Amino acid sequence: MRRPRNKTIAAWLAFIGGGLGWHRFYLYGLSDVWGWVHAIPTALGLWGVNRVLSYGQDDKLSWVLLPFLGLGLVAACLSAIVYALQPPERWNARHNPGLSPDAMPGATNWLTIVAVVLSLMLGATALMAGLAFSFQRYFEYQIEEGLRISQ
Repeated sequence: MRRPRNKTIAAWLAFIGGGLGWHRFYLYGLSDVWGWVHAIPTALGLWGVNRVLSYGQDDKLSWVLLPFLGLGLVAACLSAIVYALQPPERWNARHNPGLSPDAMPGATNWLTIVAVVLSLMLGATALMAGLAFSFQRYFEYQIEEGLRISQ
């Protein structure tokens, strides 16, 4: 029988390493396909960050890649929020079927709430920063093209 899965640990793993699928590996093991899929947008976004640092903000490919990092972070933070806010009965029924509905691994404590608060802060920041960067670069590009055409 496998060890019980703790809701607080899953929420923190989603917050800290959710972009790399840590929470999925904790809950379902290393053979979980979705855990490995989580790393793809994060890796693409980190490649975009590397391109911005190497080639500057005028690199058009980085405009496309950077929002993927935001997407990976937002998905991870959303997972942390969903995990942390599940009632103990539902958590234990899904992840700890051999335990009673009110068993301790599904309990919510102050560490779980801190994970929710931090996930809300980071997720909202990542979402807004990704959108702002993408739209800013898109509109600057449109202005440049308009000026080029008008000359």
